[in-house]
Amino acid sequence: MILVTYDVRTEDLAGQRRLRRVAKTCENYGQRVQYSVFECRVNQIQYEELIDKLLDIIDEEEDSLRFYRLQEPLEKYIKEYGKKKAIDFAEGTLIL
Repeated sequence: MILVTYDVRTEDLAGQRRLRRVAKTCENYGQRVQYSVFECRVNQIQYEELIDKLLDIIDEEEDSLRFYRLQEPLEKYIKEYGKKKAIDFAEGTLIL
C-alpha cells in the first residue's frame, strides 16, 4: 500500500492538463482519498510503473510528487475521520 500526493501548478493550460493527467493516472492504480492524495495497493512492478508514468507527466521545475509506503497492519497506522472513508478492496468493506 502506498500513498501518492501531488501538487501541480495550474496557472496555465499546460498545468491544468498535467493535473488532469496525473489524477487520471492515479485513478488507474488506486482510490482518491483527498483531492491530490491517492491510496494505491500495488506490487513492486506496478509501483515502479506508476512512478515512471507520473514522472513523464509532471514538470519537475513546477510541480511536486511524493510517494509514501504505508506500513502493515493498516488499521494500526491509518486513522480516518470525517466524510470520506477508504474502501478496503481486500474485504470489500469500509475501513473505519
